Amino acid sequence: MTFVESIKACFANYANFNGRATRSEYWWFALFIVLAGFGISMISDMLATVFYVATLVPSIAAAARRLHDTDRSGWLQLIGLIPILGWIAIIYFLAQPGTGANRFGAPIANNGTPAIN
Repeated sequence: MTFVESIKACFANYANFNGRATRSEYWWFALFIVLAGFGISMISDMLATVFYVATLVPSIAAAARRLHDTDRSGWLQLIGLIPILGWIAIIYFLAQPGTGANRFGAPIANNGTPAIN
């Protein structure tokens, strides 16, 4: 999945906490949020705050779908509230490769559609 495709997919599923997201979809979207937030903060800190608040739900939804791809519950994101060790653990979980078919559905092809086995 390309940079632009992943951004479109994440905003199209901005409040969809079901299903799965590929690693490329999640990490391209995370990169977009970091780069756009940094760029906007160069203009105005208030605009950057509005941007981060506006992308909060899509970020949580994308992370939940990413965790589903690794056969973990989206609620596992809450361990990120634990300073340092929680952050390391959640990054580790988000970076894991996706599993085959699991309780959250069929594997996702790299183009964002369910893979055919």
